[in-house]
Amino acid sequence: MSVRLDGMVIRLEGECRVEEAEPLLALLQEAAGREVDLGAAGPLHTAVVQVLFALRPRIRAIPGDAFTARWLLPLFGVKEGQQE
Repeated sequence: MSVRLDGMVIRLEGECRVEEAEPLLALLQEAAGREVDLGAAGPLHTAVVQVLFALRPRIRAIPGDAFTARWLLPLFGVKEGQQE
């Protein structure tokens, strides 16, 4: 599983497939204020991206996946090269 809870931080690791969207949603809805660490995340399935867009958690680290860093993070207000 590429979704892991570490205290108040949800870590997405490796390729995040469609199956990861539901656990991510549940973890974000379970407790207000949880952050998402994308530092070890690979490509994100659009279902995972939709959960992130819907709930707008704070993004804690820039992913190594170039597409996500370049095109998706600016939509969350995170600039490429910016480390949270």
